[in-house]
Amino acid sequence: MEFCVEDSTDVHVLIEDHRIVFSCKNVDGVELYNEIEFYAKVNSTDSQDKRSSRSITCFVRKWKEKVAWPRLTKEDIKLLKKVSTKRPPPAMDDLDFTTTVVSCRPAELQTEGSNGKKVLSGFHVVLEDTLLFPEGGGQPDDRGTINDISVLRVTRRGEQADHFTQTPLDPGSQVLVRVDWERRFDHMQQHSGQHLITAVADHLFKLKTTSWELGRFRSVIELDTPSMTAEQVAAIEQSVNEKIRDRLPVNVQELSLDDPEVEQVRGRGLPDDHAGPIRVVSIKGVDSNMCCGTHVSNLSDLQVIKILGTEKGKKNKTNLIFLAGNRVLKWMERSHGTEKALTALLKCGAEDHVEAVKKLQNSTKILQKNNLNLLRDLAVHIAHSLRNSPDWGGVVVLHRKEGDSEFMNIIANEIGSEETLLFLTVGDEKGAGLFLLAGPSASVETLGPRVAEVLEGKGAGKKGRFQGKATKMSRRMEVQALLQDYISTQSVKE
Repeated sequence: MEFCVEDSTDVHVLIEDHRIVFSCKNVDGVELYNEIEFYAKVNSTDSQDKRSSRSITCFVRKWKEKVAWPRLTKEDIKLLKKVSTKRPPPAMDDLDFTTTVVSCRPAELQTEGSNGKKVLSGFHVVLEDTLLFPEGGGQPDDRGTINDISVLRVTRRGEQADHFTQTPLDPGSQVLVRVDWERRFDHMQQHSGQHLITAVADHLFKLKTTSWELGRFRSVIELDTPSMTAEQVAAIEQSVNEKIRDRLPVNVQELSLDDPEVEQVRGRGLPDDHAGPIRVVSIKGVDSNMCCGTHVSNLSDLQVIKILGTEKGKKNKTNLIFLAGNRVLKWMERSHGTEKALTALLKCGAEDHVEAVKKLQNSTKILQKNNLNLLRDLAVHIAHSLRNSPDWGGVVVLHRKEGDSEFMNIIANEIGSEETLLFLTVGDEKGAGLFLLAGPSASVETLGPRVAEVLEGKGAGKKGRFQGKATKMSRRMEVQALLQDYISTQSVKE
């Protein structure tokens, strides 16, 4: 049995053969008292209690250990098994407490960022109790510190939480745990927002939630429907914000598996390794749902919910995208910044941005078309110049900074010779670019892969042409020498 009272004082626990009497004072000095008469006799001499910074746990051994009890109490009455006096802290400085290190073992953490995957060496620290939430129920894990040492990941392992740090901590030592309140509160807003949207979508339109994801910038609810109308989305958004303005309370309670209330609670099943009571999060008059995540204590803490729209999901479902609380404010700030920048660039008001961009797109298409025609004319002209050059024959080399694959292929088509090796390149002279080798099929088949290797690129070819991408255009002269050596060797053989 666990009495959840944070920073309790004057704790008194009396375990007798047929009852337990518990009393203490909470952090505000309020006296708490609970007297429970057991269903049957217990072994009071072989029972004990243990106090931590957040709760008092009582270990009570039944007199007849192999006989199952249908309930804890003698009378069939509703009993609040977990009493919590923890207040939602208003600041990060209040979100800390002292606990004990149980174990610390070497571990590795795989991370993925802009520079790719990376493996960090560190330690998995297990604490007697923790403020930090491990990933679960669609919600990412908390971040924080243990004795000012950063916790980079929190994962669940059975009933324990593994805290990944890069500095070891001594088992048995007292430590101060602190949570990253900004991250925690953001997750609370998004998770409670999801519960509210899910309940309203079900109530208004019988749309069931099949999964959800709390993303870094936006959150997504997967609804079991192939599509949604704009009117449905607007109705859901209006309803959830009305409930936020109604300041509906959000409560957390724990129920035993055999409690009749469990049948009225929404949920998608329990983990295979679940043990003990069920945690239920309830929005007054709106929803009750099994959940292990962190939540606000009142819907007013959500501030506002904005539904950004819907997208087609997997397996004939619809993804509803939303923001809650501070994320809405940040989204508005980013949108306003973008609007100001576009106003300066387009030289018009925000209401004319779309039309101005459409005009620019149309102008760009016309310019691209004209440029392509000019490039084709230039390619034809270059092809004729090369063909009529006194240096024609053997190996012909040409490089241009501007151009593309089509430009090079037009030149090759216009020349149309299978007696000469034609090596064309476009792009940065010392950086990356494109290349094309054209000529006799047998020669191109032999030389193509070697050209790609010299230019440190990749390519493919058929019917007398080999083209691809290169990373070292600065080695074009080496390719030219390679081709000339090949021609000279072939001439000697003939």
